[in-house]
Amino acid sequence: MSFHSGKVLVDGEIRGPLSGRTLDHVFPGNGEVVGVVARCEAADVDAAVGAARRALDGGWRDMNVRDRRRLLLDYARLVAAHNEELARLQTLDSGMPIQMSHGFLLGPEMAADFIEYYAGLVDKEIGEVLPVYPGAGFDYTLREPLGVVACITAWNAPVYLFGAKVAPALAVGNTVVVKPSEIGSAATLRLAELALEAGIPKGVINVITGLGPECGEPLVTHAGVDAVSFTGGTATGRHIQRFAADSLKRVVLELGGKSASVVFEDADIAAAGMLSAGMVAYGLSGQGCACATRALVHQSVLEEFNQTVVSTMAFMTPADPFDPATMAGPLISDRQLERVLGYVEKGRAEGATVVSGGERLGGDLAAGFYMQPTLLLTSNQTTPAREEIFGPVLCSIPFSDEEEAIRLANDTPYGLAGVINTRDLKRAHRVAARIRSGTVGINGYSIQATTPFGGIKQSGYGREGSRHAIADYSSLKNVYVDLS
Repeated sequence: MSFHSGKVLVDGEIRGPLSGRTLDHVFPGNGEVVGVVARCEAADVDAAVGAARRALDGGWRDMNVRDRRRLLLDYARLVAAHNEELARLQTLDSGMPIQMSHGFLLGPEMAADFIEYYAGLVDKEIGEVLPVYPGAGFDYTLREPLGVVACITAWNAPVYLFGAKVAPALAVGNTVVVKPSEIGSAATLRLAELALEAGIPKGVINVITGLGPECGEPLVTHAGVDAVSFTGGTATGRHIQRFAADSLKRVVLELGGKSASVVFEDADIAAAGMLSAGMVAYGLSGQGCACATRALVHQSVLEEFNQTVVSTMAFMTPADPFDPATMAGPLISDRQLERVLGYVEKGRAEGATVVSGGERLGGDLAAGFYMQPTLLLTSNQTTPAREEIFGPVLCSIPFSDEEEAIRLANDTPYGLAGVINTRDLKRAHRVAARIRSGTVGINGYSIQATTPFGGIKQSGYGREGSRHAIADYSSLKNVYVDLS
């Protein structure tokens, strides 16, 4: 397993930060320091952006589509071939259980899928010929790269996010500077290194790490950066939007969520309960923006639903992330664990009932950042039901009819995802049309390379996945020819 502790990748070279400074990387499974992360500053940002610009102007932007497609396909195959290594690095980075790191949704296979999918679009994103009047003329459009794109990714799913951002950016001819979270960068560095092994020219993909004020802000505000794609918290997204405004950079924001899973009385209650419990207990332990952390449940099936959730959560007890049998991992840090526990106490003080869980796990897990999966019975007005917790806490909220369910689902500042559980097909489509979110699942939920993912309201804007993402990483040029 190639673990470049304290390194960055700039202009094809794995090296230390110019400042010589690093940050400890603490493994959340046991609280131990297992390496360091480079603490880059403005000088490293300059070097990375300069390398990306040279690669852009030195041939990547103008490379013929066949050669770019073949390079990306070779890259996708290499990523897939390193599944085991990349999965282990991702678990080391974030504490994601190894079975999820191996899995399709957030593992190397999904990153490879993104790269392969966008490789297939390299020669298919063609322009249009448009009608011209009143005189004779010929008018057509072209898709052109934006230039250098800063891709800022979150710590919770570094492999997936790398594929979702880097693949479409490269496919249309951009170069990138990737800034993964300062919490862990091992998987991201290895993915970038594999690009070099696949033959992608040096400087096309660069990786730097560091703190927001020291590295993130200089990257977003850098005059050589043409666009920013960010995944993370809503508050940070607002800062990035403000920083980018001075130079009118293109910005894509995939931010937080407080998604609702609506459970109607005719739903498969066992399946709905297991899905809701799994979204907050399995794998990332609720540390995902698309997790449906509010369960809006018809009052006639509330007790049955809650019992299913409790029994499912009991089955998903957190444990060592590197154990293949582990289904739920730790929270990312002791600070985050205390924050989530604080939300449980805040909810209790506001009248919520802790149906199960709500405590830190001790014993053999005491050194790590583990918490019991938690079910709160509450209204939609308590703090845990209003704010993004990013932990294994599900709020169970009763409703009486379809109109109230829709009102509650939309009564949130966020609008990222949602799930509708029902056997009534007409109701499913009717409610899906009225829920204000970027994506909606019916009796299930999935994300993949071929489908667009993104939010509205405080969950951001722009899309990742599908050919719709191409528009966020390219500029549309119109060309007119006078034939009169």
